[in-house]
Amino acid sequence: MASTTTTIINVAASNVGLDCQSYVGLRPLLLPLRSFCSVRTSTRSNPAPPFVVRASETHSGPFKKLGLSDAECEAAVVAGNVPEAPPVPPKPAAPAGTPVVPTLPINRRPRRNRRSPALRAAFQETTLSPANFVYPLFIHEGEEDTPIGAMPGCYRLGWRHGLVQEVAKARDVGVNSIVLFPKVPDGLKSPTGDEAYNDNGLVPRTIRLLKDKFPDLVIYTDVALDPYSSDGHDGIVREDGVIMNDETVHQLCKQAVAQARAGADVVSPSDMMDGRVGAIRAALDAEGFHHVSIMSYTAKYASSFYGPFREALDSNPRFGDKKTYQMNPANYREALVETREDESEGADILLVKPGLPYLDIIRLLRDNSPLPIAAYQVSGEYAMIKAGGVLKMIDEEKVMLESLMCLRRAGADIILTYFALQAAKSLCAEKK
Repeated sequence: MASTTTTIINVAASNVGLDCQSYVGLRPLLLPLRSFCSVRTSTRSNPAPPFVVRASETHSGPFKKLGLSDAECEAAVVAGNVPEAPPVPPKPAAPAGTPVVPTLPINRRPRRNRRSPALRAAFQETTLSPANFVYPLFIHEGEEDTPIGAMPGCYRLGWRHGLVQEVAKARDVGVNSIVLFPKVPDGLKSPTGDEAYNDNGLVPRTIRLLKDKFPDLVIYTDVALDPYSSDGHDGIVREDGVIMNDETVHQLCKQAVAQARAGADVVSPSDMMDGRVGAIRAALDAEGFHHVSIMSYTAKYASSFYGPFREALDSNPRFGDKKTYQMNPANYREALVETREDESEGADILLVKPGLPYLDIIRLLRDNSPLPIAAYQVSGEYAMIKAGGVLKMIDEEKVMLESLMCLRRAGADIILTYFALQAAKSLCAEKK
């Protein structure tokens, strides 16, 4: 038999049983060990099997603990008895017919940072959270919730019942900001929209109710005359069809003060009259509402995406259109003019409306103003995604979330969206 030179290293062991069958080269021992042998051999013939420390018999489950101390584990490794780990995985095979080409001589490969979900999450530049959403809610004087045909999933909510329930649902998934839009009875509409500043009107009553039930709820309000106007325009209409600017601003100031008095946190002039932000700021301050913010509809375009909204409020213009006060969709630089005016007049938040078709305008405001930027994903955008989902032409949920992420990526800090509740539920489910 060949001679074997063996170096014996005694390693003190704790008084535990050691399964020597886990170690190639050791005979099974049934009794507890006080020491075990780690072996270095130089063999000239009939070599013994290599001494290998195995962490477990298989790698399908958690590794089996052997009850060794740190010192014992380190001594085994120093002696050359390295525990076995899974092998290096084989290189995945390319499909048959793949051409053999030389490696491209490039140093920068951006795909390296995209190769796994963990890496993509680590380097994600834009995030989407329920805290980014402001939930637009339609209210009316009735007790029942009335479906809005052109906006599946949206309702005119009874202000004392359905609205409270919807707000509670939104808060449960992290949406704590809403904006109110009233459907005003025709009998209360007038050419000058006086109902807009009635302290006991639908909106002030609703604000007081919500603040009583949810004191920390952030309530945005709409400042414009169109829901209250018998003409359906955002301002007072002269007999020749001209929208009167300064007289309208006078009414808007009274409307904003009435909303602030009821408890509104943010008043939002959407009318696009010239000078209204400065006038509203002065009116609020004069009444002691220095803490109430103004979110100005800075770049509100005369868009065709608003149709379902006007159905919801029954507020279509009785004649003409809104192109003399809302912006031309073809214009880009003009948004900077409106931005500078609103900033100088005291706006706290600048809003772009519509949202997805105007990503360039959102980015323009983001790059040129330090103020928070809001984007309104309007009713037409919502309706298109809903319709595409119903027809199975798109994945509604994925498109919904992608569209919202795009608004955030373009520079929006907050998003007014009818998807607020649905998107927040989806985001919460992703985190579970």
